[in-house]
Amino acid sequence: MSTNKKSIKELNKSSLPDTQGLEDTRNLPINKVGIKDILHPMVIKQRSGKEQTTVANFNMYVNLPHNLKGTHMSRFVHILNNHEDHITVDTFKTMITEMLVLLEAESGHVEMRFPYFINKTAPASKVKSLLDYTVTFIGEIEKGVSNLKVKVLVPVTSLCPCSKKISAYGAHNQRSHVTVTVSIKDFIWIEEIIDIVEKEASSELYALLKRPDEKHVTELAYDNPKFVEDMVRDIAGHFTNDDRVSEYTVESENFESIHNHSAYAQIHQIKD
Repeated sequence: MSTNKKSIKELNKSSLPDTQGLEDTRNLPINKVGIKDILHPMVIKQRSGKEQTTVANFNMYVNLPHNLKGTHMSRFVHILNNHEDHITVDTFKTMITEMLVLLEAESGHVEMRFPYFINKTAPASKVKSLLDYTVTFIGEIEKGVSNLKVKVLVPVTSLCPCSKKISAYGAHNQRSHVTVTVSIKDFIWIEEIIDIVEKEASSELYALLKRPDEKHVTELAYDNPKFVEDMVRDIAGHFTNDDRVSEYTVESENFESIHNHSAYAQIHQIKD
């Protein structure tokens, strides 16, 4: 058989050295080694029953024992390509196990970040428009224990209670980014997390608003002022009472309209 007809596997065995597989003598294990910022198509099921096609940005890591020089980076890409045209939530759950087997590792970490769109209806005019949210699935296996986290960044409006209280008229408001990260024991819809955050904000956001809608959201925010501390406490209360969630982090960053800095608050709780 000529070299041109040999398979890649045969070439690797016969003539191409496996440098990554060599022994390392520095006696330093590596916690995470792998690839970052690789894009791959995926399909996500919506609460409505429909499916949404999007593109996810992946980070994929495994641990590396102290005695090995390197890991096989190409195998991470091989795992993604094995899922052909798209990846679903279910295939994401199995990818970490596949990764550990293929790379002969004891622990693994996969992050999948993607834009998620919801078709929203304006409150007065009822005009529809798509609003984007940033969603991240984080899967980990450590010492045989698996953990799946869902992270959602929700943009909202917050209006300052202090400004409203001390001003003769008006109050300053700002756009805020609320980020919720939950470790889930049972299934939870992305829309459920978004609904909780938007309900507890001064007002939710819309991509398209007519003048009657602007009047509505402005007055709604004025009637529902929230400090950054109020936002995280009110949102955290929902997840404290949700048995599907074993751990959560709620963060809010308010991009202040009268300061050149942001206001920030975070609550983190481990329930189990």
